Amino acid sequence: MAVTPTWRLVMFDLDGTLVETAPEIFDALTDTLTAFNLPPVAQAQVDVWIGQGMRALLVQALASLWGTTPAAVQADAQLPALRDAFSAHLLARSGTRSRPYPHAREVLATLRAGGVHVALVTNKEGQQAAALLKVHALDGCFDTIICGDTLPTKKPDPAGIRHCLDHFGVTAADALFVGDSSIDVAAARNARVPVWALPWGYNMGRPIADSRPDRVMGSLRDLVAH
Repeated sequence: MAVTPTWRLVMFDLDGTLVETAPEIFDALTDTLTAFNLPPVAQAQVDVWIGQGMRALLVQALASLWGTTPAAVQADAQLPALRDAFSAHLLARSGTRSRPYPHAREVLATLRAGGVHVALVTNKEGQQAAALLKVHALDGCFDTIICGDTLPTKKPDPAGIRHCLDHFGVTAADALFVGDSSIDVAAARNARVPVWALPWGYNMGRPIADSRPDRVMGSLRDLVAH
């Protein structure tokens, strides 16, 4: 598949954009809650919590179970142990029930073959992101990777996107961000970068069209079809 570059840089989100991960995130969270004698949560609720990183997801789950606020969970003495357990279970579950979305590897390779820089900007923490990319043979598909703990801030803060722009010497007008959530749309808008979105991901239970991306895609192949 040939591509005529329209952009000099295309940046991607990970969970819900390139890889379907919700089932194994649910499994890892269930493993963690069970180990601490806590009741389970539903898969549908986990889907809503995905987007701000795995640490934030755990805090949201605990706040829901304990009937308290995320701030109160952050101050709880049990949180470090729960966080370590969740991280370990995420690594153990990596690749067990996740899968790349159709054409993900093909499109990433086609963009790079066409001279386009390809970057990953995810709120997923680096250790979990690296494991997920490796197990699905996506770890060599990017020219740079920004994770939720790479910089002091994460999406919707535009720092990760701006870092990529500066790294490759690309203007916002010559770049594109591809995501699946309002967090991705807001991050791109904050960086003044055009944003396309996919409808199949994790947007906290809301249609992605409500977030007003520049385009709602039908397939990752839309990036090269034109």
